[in-house]
Amino acid sequence: MSTKDKLPPFTAPSISAETRVARESWRILGIMSEFVEATERLQAIKPAVSIFGSARTPVDHPYYALTERIARLLSDSGFSVISGGGPGIMEAANKGAFAGKSPSVGLNIQLPHEQSGNPYQDISQTFRHFFPRKVMFVRFATAYVVMPGGFGTLDETFEALTLIQTKKGRQIPIIFVGRHFWSGLIEWFKTTLVSEKMISPKDLDLMQIIDEPEEIVAAIFKHYERRGFEPLPEEHEAMLNL
Repeated sequence: MSTKDKLPPFTAPSISAETRVARESWRILGIMSEFVEATERLQAIKPAVSIFGSARTPVDHPYYALTERIARLLSDSGFSVISGGGPGIMEAANKGAFAGKSPSVGLNIQLPHEQSGNPYQDISQTFRHFFPRKVMFVRFATAYVVMPGGFGTLDETFEALTLIQTKKGRQIPIIFVGRHFWSGLIEWFKTTLVSEKMISPKDLDLMQIIDEPEEIVAAIFKHYERRGFEPLPEEHEAMLNL
């Protein structure tokens, strides 16, 4: 019999209930601290537009160039631009804003792979947890610009749509960019979600598809021309309860 055969099976050390509770408490405190720090750092960036999109988009892709152009126009029009702070579309958004007149903001997330901060950030805030990061995208945005992307982009976009639909967040423009990319999803909303009564037909009015950068900026200004960029009193109260 070999030495290996004589060794007892490995047993992972047990964690006491008290230790688990303590670790969970520290995790909650960590999330709270991220909320406080990010809120203090981002207070001065209003009005701002959050731009979402894939981290995997290469620099030479047309989506990258389009995002950079949109971000530059927004920045020169007086909007801070918020992205996820990473590569791909996020980098293009920060790069365009960084070259413009208004702040370029990156809400970075610590991940075991894929995410690394881009160098085009006037304000860089790093999160360990997705939850406070997603709230910051919502809390400080006067509009969402949704570029082509994957699960992360869909997650952030549907979060915003849900908050607006349920009136837990304020009414802001949600603009999908890339008619060819997004039209199938929007059509599915119409033919399946509406027809199956999972959403109401008026929920489709929460979003629009615009491909031209100048039209995107114009649509955002049009939304706010009668009410200003600051949240209305009832919207401010709702956002306190996000």
